[in-house]
Amino acid sequence: MNLFYAPDILQTLALPEEESQHCVKVLRMKSGEHIHIIDGVGGLYEAEILEAHPKRTQVSIVSEQREYGKRPFRLHLAVAPTKNIDRFEWFVEKATEIGFDELTPLCCRYSERKVIKPERIEKILVSAAKQSLKAYVPRLNPMITAKEFISQFSTYNSQLFIAHCHNQPKQHLFNACQIGGDVVVMVGPEGDFSEEEVELALRKSFRAISLGESRLRTETAGVVACHLVTVANLK
Repeated sequence: MNLFYAPDILQTLALPEEESQHCVKVLRMKSGEHIHIIDGVGGLYEAEILEAHPKRTQVSIVSEQREYGKRPFRLHLAVAPTKNIDRFEWFVEKATEIGFDELTPLCCRYSERKVIKPERIEKILVSAAKQSLKAYVPRLNPMITAKEFISQFSTYNSQLFIAHCHNQPKQHLFNACQIGGDVVVMVGPEGDFSEEEVELALRKSFRAISLGESRLRTETAGVVACHLVTVANLK
């Protein structure tokens, strides 16, 4: 099943230009054929092509499913982009395939990358969601500092976790994570979070967690955290 992404499908009844071109020029679909469309917020639609145009393919909705594939928990990943942007993009793709809801890129004290291209990351999120047959596309937030991110959760009711390598008592994420509800996991840069950033997080009700005995690269840690929260919710 090929999925197409059209966030305003119910208003426009048409595929955006990039999706239309893929539908008509690449897949060579024609009027009368049926396709499946996601809106990125849980809607999965079966539609009939009325006009197969490479810039604006017109469709008619045949059926729809709301909250398709909705998970019983919500996961917000806050991850510091890696110096090699390819590694961060790999993380975004794989984590989306596993399933999460929101991504905040972090700028930390020891970050070696402080700028990303949001448009590029958005495309990866959409592409990975379609490839893995998901109707939800994770939300991408603007890049902010770790301290700003931590401070906004002072009165937030959720499971707050920070993964770091400092020599402090830590519980494994799988054991710390409770079933259901909102989960926030912070993953630092190659140089880890600073002691000040960790201390601030702990003061703001974050809990220090471990992702296992191995020391992981940032992008691997992000994927492992995503997977552990998903598996923990199957307990």
